[in-house]
Amino acid sequence: LQLDFDARKPEAGMAKIDMDVASIDSGSDEANVELVKRVWLDGAKFPKVQFASTAVKALPGGRFEVTGKMTIKGTTRDVSAPFTVKPQGTGQLFEGAFVLKRLEFKIGEGPWSDTETVADEVQIRFKVLANPAPK
Repeated sequence: LQLDFDARKPEAGMAKIDMDVASIDSGSDEANVELVKRVWLDGAKFPKVQFASTAVKALPGGRFEVTGKMTIKGTTRDVSAPFTVKPQGTGQLFEGAFVLKRLEFKIGEGPWSDTETVADEVQIRFKVLANPAPK
């Protein structure tokens, strides 16, 4: 995780996130086991989900929005996510959510591509506690 953010100058912010597919928590142990399989996220071939910001901007109400490139299963798409930032201890807590269209990333192939069984739009929620880098 690389993160640089100042709420007074959000346009200068940046984020780069490499997340292990095996660390994704869907809220269900059974689903977590399934998610790493080839038809879903294919953790053996693509062990990381990556995000690199291209822009950050302020929104009304003290919120912000980050836009960037998300790479899942070797497919890269633009995504945007609104988020909030709150002080927590010596760091900052970033929280947000966005909708991901799973079929754009080939998540759920074969019979699982039927959106009657599993919706194409999946809500992704994130919470990141960022502490200052040691000096």
